[in-house]
Amino acid sequence: MQKPQRNKVRKLEATQLAERPARARILAVDDDERNLLAISEVLASTGDVICAQSGEEALRFLLKEDFAIILLDVLMPGIDGYETAALIRQREQSKRTPIIFLTAINKEQAHMLRGYDVGAVDYVFKPFDPIMLRSKVAVFVDLHEKTAEIKRKAVTEKRLLAQALQAQKEKLEAEQTLRNVEERQDAILSSLPVCFHARAAEPPFAARFVTDGVERLTGFSAKTLTSDPPFGLSRVHPDDLARLEQALLAAKTTGSYTCEFRWLCANGEYRIFLDQGVMSSGSDGREPEILGTLLDVTERRALEDQLLQSQRLDAIGKLTGGLAHDFNNLLAAILSGLGLLERGASLDDQSRQVLELMRRSAKQGADLVTRMLAFSRRQTLKPQAVRLAGFGDTMNGLVAPVLGGLIRFDWQIDDTVWPVHVDAGQLELALMNLVFNARDAMPSGGTIVVHAKNRSLNATSQDLAAGEYVVVTVKDTGSGIPPDILEKVIEPFFTTKPVGKGTGLGLSTVYGFMKQSGGSLRIDSAPGRGTAMELWLPRSFDNSFNDNAASNEETVTYSGKTPSVLLIDDSSVLRQLTAESLRQRGFPVTCASGGAEALAAIERAPHDFDVIVTDFAMPLITGIDVIRFARNLRGDWPAVIVTGYAEADTISDRPSDVPLLSKPFREKDLIEGIFRAIAQAASKITKAG
Repeated sequence: MQKPQRNKVRKLEATQLAERPARARILAVDDDERNLLAISEVLASTGDVICAQSGEEALRFLLKEDFAIILLDVLMPGIDGYETAALIRQREQSKRTPIIFLTAINKEQAHMLRGYDVGAVDYVFKPFDPIMLRSKVAVFVDLHEKTAEIKRKAVTEKRLLAQALQAQKEKLEAEQTLRNVEERQDAILSSLPVCFHARAAEPPFAARFVTDGVERLTGFSAKTLTSDPPFGLSRVHPDDLARLEQALLAAKTTGSYTCEFRWLCANGEYRIFLDQGVMSSGSDGREPEILGTLLDVTERRALEDQLLQSQRLDAIGKLTGGLAHDFNNLLAAILSGLGLLERGASLDDQSRQVLELMRRSAKQGADLVTRMLAFSRRQTLKPQAVRLAGFGDTMNGLVAPVLGGLIRFDWQIDDTVWPVHVDAGQLELALMNLVFNARDAMPSGGTIVVHAKNRSLNATSQDLAAGEYVVVTVKDTGSGIPPDILEKVIEPFFTTKPVGKGTGLGLSTVYGFMKQSGGSLRIDSAPGRGTAMELWLPRSFDNSFNDNAASNEETVTYSGKTPSVLLIDDSSVLRQLTAESLRQRGFPVTCASGGAEALAAIERAPHDFDVIVTDFAMPLITGIDVIRFARNLRGDWPAVIVTGYAEADTISDRPSDVPLLSKPFREKDLIEGIFRAIAQAASKITKAG
């Protein structure tokens, strides 16, 4: 029998790839030449199949060229498919290239999870169906080709744009001879949001011509600007004047200029204008002059500043949320340890007093972490329909004792205000924060008014989506906030109060709570006219009101044997302390330091554990992943999730019958959560039966 000829496999050296036709390239990697031959034949019409018989050879190809997709065998001599995929993902050029694993034996879920973890997008099992393989590969080849086409079009459009800009400049120069006629002030130019102007090339750069649109921008007519030569520069903000004059003078040398400056308008307010222009040649016998455009960019700059602030706050929020998660683990360990000490050896009164002081300090730390989570928008909220009118008596009772006799508190919200969809407890804390800030701004006394109005937004406005809102305003008659301070007040840990008088988390907590609730915090203030803090709250269309949400949870009792617990947490200290606490309460406990160890324990002895208690955020495999794996083996497996932070977009896929505990948790809450999970699992079995 003759051996198959090697030249039938489409295998090329890396140096030869540049000579291939401009077709989508498909990299097939398999140590079996027969498989490569089959793949090449199946995909011949789909793209240019390049074959490699080892992971090392595949990596050499990837150093030279780009591929639409990689078909990668799992088991190969040398570095296997998983290792090859990991190395591919490390390279910037290939880390986004789709990888489909080819395998004949590794069909277990654990192996597939490993493949997806290193970057695979799909699996194809040998022997493969030619039509299925061709269809899967064709999707990625088509995507690759369309992406390349989009890039080519972008380059073309960029070139055309440059040509258009150059053509526009040449057009301006060609039309210079026409700009000395009155037609330059026709209705078309007047209707544009841009003001066109011509000014002298020498100081004071007197305006010779301005379109009528200048009155809409500044409040002054074109005649006012052209009849008084120094008028234009006299209205420029003193801090911007020298920069504008320098730009105009430099235009004689460079031929053009661009300058942004503040200009005092007729209404007494400064607006920000972008002034751009070119120097005319004066070749038609007239004196050289500057031709330019004036654009009001005040709102644009405000939006850019808002975006920069939002990005800065988001970065701080992510950092804060991460720190809060770590602190919660530490506090949970401390509180668990204190509980074990209290139950341990007999303690005298002094020792118990010391332990109680330590417990109070730990709880204060937990409260601080909660405020940090509120700013980073990772606190756990329980929104419901809330009637604001009913908050009046509660707020009066809470704030009256701390306002003193010099400050009057006036709650003006009645039943005409829509109900809102919000966490009632957090809203109460937010209002108290604003009231206390208002109090501190009025050391000599004043008035704090809280009122509300219904608002409908037909289109997206700043940081709010279109919809119906209730705007709650807390207004004081205090000293107001200077502009340079106003832009920083919602930054975490920023405070103007003396050391020890404030944490700098008050307004940042309110801001985070409002963003997480789908609303917004807006501030209107100026020195000498007080401050108005606006809470924009989304309207609730739920007609059922619950004034005591905390009482909803029923007490869970459990009369069976003490359940055995599989405890999973990547924090060694917290894991050991929690396990010891449960063991002292009679629970048999098996510990796992992470998701992988937990999956192995569950697969090895699935009947040894009555309930799973797992941390949520763990490397590689999360608590949700562990529960899903366990329930593939036993659909009613009771489980409890504990977490140092609660990101709604991540934990939203938590099964409804899995209780969620926030760190630091009380021992009582953990035990109740275990029994609640078992009771809910039993209820599912009963209903299914």
